[in-house]
Amino acid sequence: MGGVRWAFRCGSWTPSRSEWLLAARCVQREEKQRIGQFMFAKDAKSAMAGRLLLRRLVCDRMGVPWSDIRLERSPRGKPYLANPACSSPETMGWSFNISHQGDYAVLAAEQGLQVGVDVMKTTMPGSTSVPEFFRIMTRQFTDYEWSVIRRAGSEWEQLTMFYRHWESFIKAIGTGLGFNLQRAEFHLSPEPIAEGKVCRRTTMHLDEEEEEVWAFEETVLGKDHHVAVALGPSHTVRSVPPPALTDPPPSFTFLSFSDLISMATPLFEEDSAYWENFQKKAEAPERQRLIATV
Repeated sequence: MGGVRWAFRCGSWTPSRSEWLLAARCVQREEKQRIGQFMFAKDAKSAMAGRLLLRRLVCDRMGVPWSDIRLERSPRGKPYLANPACSSPETMGWSFNISHQGDYAVLAAEQGLQVGVDVMKTTMPGSTSVPEFFRIMTRQFTDYEWSVIRRAGSEWEQLTMFYRHWESFIKAIGTGLGFNLQRAEFHLSPEPIAEGKVCRRTTMHLDEEEEEVWAFEETVLGKDHHVAVALGPSHTVRSVPPPALTDPPPSFTFLSFSDLISMATPLFEEDSAYWENFQKKAEAPERQRLIATV
């Protein structure tokens, strides 16, 4: 079974009362409550779409009935299937992850590999200049990587190249490579990636005992959203080799709201107050996601 790459356009989703209340009935009660606490409607929609993407994956690809799905988070916040009763050859070895930012929620999943995914919208730094922003982030990349970033062209093109590198960086530390990123170097093509096109490259983790090969994919969605997918060996089940550079990487498939809930079973009764709560949420200002220095 091949890997899964799904995307949902949160930015253009304006849920009706019936859609929002149905969605709320199809996620775990604690997730519904967590989503209801978001201040901004945009964040609530993204979080709801992420949970529905996960449940659709588990139901569709692993064969677990919607009402039996129990998802939990690891200490690092990565989702996993928590039902011991659902263990079967179909569910064993799956790794999956979601991310949402800007106008998209995305999901990546693989069987026999670790997988991480992250989406980031290219935006100008809000309170500082691009050169000052780069100065603050200097220690995150090697000299070679910075040379590629600074040769990209205009400040906007440099920012785009920065985010392409940053996506690989955070996916590497987020999926557990767990080593000094200065020991690794990402060699990205200096050419811009066309919207929807998937580019694959490989990096290696060398230590005293073994060599781990990781594959990284990058995709552009909606012209200014960069998605990075990291694929590495599984440490919990018998792993399969990461895909080679010559293997055609899977493209992202866009799902509609109808797709998200096509296999869903409501888990509890409708809560009309949940719609009233959603209508009171403010519109989020355009903002850049905080990039913390690591």
